[in-house]
Amino acid sequence: MITIFTPSYNRADLLPRLYKSLCEQTCKDFEWLIVDDGSKDNTKEVVELWLNNKDFPIYYYQKNNGGKHTAINMGVELAKGELFFIADSDDFLPPNAIAIVMDVWNGLKSYSTVRTMNEFGGVCGLDGYEDGRIIGSGLPKDIIDISYTQIRDRYSVTGDMKEVYVTSVMKEFPFPEIDGERFCSEALIWNRIAKKYKLRFFNKVIYIAEYQEGGITAGITKARMKSPIATMMTYSEWFCMNISLKQKVKMAINYWRFAFCTKTRSVKIASWGNLLAPIGWLLFMNDKYHTGL
Repeated sequence: MITIFTPSYNRADLLPRLYKSLCEQTCKDFEWLIVDDGSKDNTKEVVELWLNNKDFPIYYYQKNNGGKHTAINMGVELAKGELFFIADSDDFLPPNAIAIVMDVWNGLKSYSTVRTMNEFGGVCGLDGYEDGRIIGSGLPKDIIDISYTQIRDRYSVTGDMKEVYVTSVMKEFPFPEIDGERFCSEALIWNRIAKKYKLRFFNKVIYIAEYQEGGITAGITKARMKSPIATMMTYSEWFCMNISLKQKVKMAINYWRFAFCTKTRSVKIASWGNLLAPIGWLLFMNDKYHTGL
């Protein structure tokens, strides 16, 4: 079984579209787990209309607002599925998404030994737009077994993809919850997982993304500026991974770009990454100008 997990904040108007897409799934071997991150709209009333759904179980929990990453931490602990599929409240799934994920995962288990299965942290498909276009480049092969970190560097893959992790693996790598910060990039945890596990990447769309005005993606720079410690952590750890020199330069610049948002230096960057602080400062000043922070 798969846990479809939805962290939600003031998305009562968009949740029905996701719910409809789940009702249309050709495979119903999943539960839908919703964690409401302190919504002030009528999310609870909307979800309560669906709780008696007979096709798949739906569970709804509320918590104080702490950011998407804290909702994910809560969801992982509550999940009953073997796999953990994050479906944001403003996105939805094509009708065969769950069937495809189950086919890929079960196929991997069928042709793997216990030892090789222990090397995998999950599977990963593609994101797409509602009009049928793939987001980003797609994959150069139908199947690639590699880590999250290496797929982009080695194969020049671009664009968001949809990672579906083993729930027990997610429990191994919880998001850090830092006082006063409400944003932590998923890349921090996906990179940590990549040090121990690889994913089976497959060249099929399993997720339809719609980037909302005012959403996390749209306001990503401002979100990072308001959560500098978690952001510094993300870039400093990424810098130390087995990536190209070009990528290391990018990570070091971004580390300093957001390091200037705080006087705290509890998170440091290694070796020559410090030499790129002046470029990071210029980007920081540009961010301040455009965001007003």
